Amino acid sequence: MNEEQRLQGQQVKPFKPLQPVKEKDYSQFFQKTPSLKDAKKRGKEEIEYHADFKIDERFAEMGRGRKFYIRTYGCQMNEHDTEVMAGIFEQLGYEATDEVTEANVILMNTCAIRENAENKVFGELGHFKPLKLQNPDLLIGVCGCMSQEEAVVNKILKTYDQVDMVFGTHNIHRLPEILNEAYLSKETVIDVWSKEGDVIENLPKVRKGQTKAWVNIMYGCDKFCTYCIVPYTRGKERSRLPQDIIQEVRELAAAGYQEITLLGQNVNAYGKDLPDSSIGLGDLMDELRKIDIPRIRFTTSHPRDFDDYLIEVLAKKGNLVEHIHLPVQSGSSDMLKIMARKYTRESYLELVRKIRTAIPDVALTTDIIVGFPNETEEQFEETLSLYREVGFEMAFTYIYSPREGTPAAKMRDNVPAEVKKQRLHRLNEVVAEYSAKALKKLEGEIVEVLVEGESKRNDQVLAGYTRKNRLVNFVAPKEVIGQYVHVRITEAKTHSLAGEFVEVVSKTAEVK
Repeated sequence: MNEEQRLQGQQVKPFKPLQPVKEKDYSQFFQKTPSLKDAKKRGKEEIEYHADFKIDERFAEMGRGRKFYIRTYGCQMNEHDTEVMAGIFEQLGYEATDEVTEANVILMNTCAIRENAENKVFGELGHFKPLKLQNPDLLIGVCGCMSQEEAVVNKILKTYDQVDMVFGTHNIHRLPEILNEAYLSKETVIDVWSKEGDVIENLPKVRKGQTKAWVNIMYGCDKFCTYCIVPYTRGKERSRLPQDIIQEVRELAAAGYQEITLLGQNVNAYGKDLPDSSIGLGDLMDELRKIDIPRIRFTTSHPRDFDDYLIEVLAKKGNLVEHIHLPVQSGSSDMLKIMARKYTRESYLELVRKIRTAIPDVALTTDIIVGFPNETEEQFEETLSLYREVGFEMAFTYIYSPREGTPAAKMRDNVPAEVKKQRLHRLNEVVAEYSAKALKKLEGEIVEVLVEGESKRNDQVLAGYTRKNRLVNFVAPKEVIGQYVHVRITEAKTHSLAGEFVEVVSKTAEVK
């Protein structure tokens, strides 16, 4: 581990390997339905690390002659969970299918962050009922964040009798046991833990493609923003051991992956729960930048935990990209206080100043909520002014969606729906203006693009992303998919770039 002097003269301590422990009894966490009350608790139980995931021999032939289908909603963490479940299915002998009508098992990997996402899931469950009537042996399951909500599970039990199994975010590794019980049981199998599980390593994965990969570095969140259900559905913060992360990234590099994204609900809190709490995201990134993989990025950041040492490490660049997604949510300190974000407008702008000083060419993107309970026109205008002052290159923007069980859901909301829609429209106009302005500067420039595949809109056009996560579309031989290429930008659009293929780039990680 790097022993160079840190800021303020401190030294980075070497990673201390922890020994895996034996499998423990999880039965105390099992219950028929999730409990919001229990999910809110943050106990002092130590997280245990389990090194070896293995399929029980009893289930070795379970999937022979059967197919599985997983529909995924929500964030990259859910996408990565789907990769893990697909890996378990394949080890059980199942075959993947893209046709829901061919499936013997259908899983809905759900998102709970907004009401609209939940409504989509319930709608799809209704569409699956005829499939169940046609094939009574079909298993239908609901997993992911929605499964961790009391109200959701109760609704499924009451209304959707076609659902055979419900399990949550903490016990994906128990999928073989859950499937087995669902095959044998005449009732809906509920396996939801309101106490989060431990860290399970060496879970099998079926990754999408061989170009980009997600790597979990931690799970859960302890921030408890008043609008957010994630701390209850994903549990308390649990960091993976650094040596396990480093080994996974090395293996991905050896397998030829060109870019990885480190995942966590709040990656900036990485390491705070580890026995040696002096290890943080900056230390981890400083180790990962030495690995021969061309690009490394991370998501999602919380401004409260974005420290000076992380900025110092990111400024070394090399394979650490100069793009940071830094959710602000509101430009009003009063709103931020009600949201329990634990920073102010002023402290956020100071963080931006530090980042830009260290990384002048950084691309900043963000998340913003409009129409939070009792948001005034003046407070919304503060959000617009902050957006302009920072000069974000892009933003994900949302109208506030109340989630049952969160403090904000109990707040009086006097912002009319029409006003919320108007504010979102006005914000999106500013977002489009600044996105177009940032992209316009690239016209005529040659940029480096990692080619991901065919464009979603035209299979004769290829698409990929720059280091700063800008989407580029261009025509080139399909043999360049999965490689780095140079593209000359010919046209800047509002949210993407069009260009001409120049050449393939021989790319290795730059360590500085």
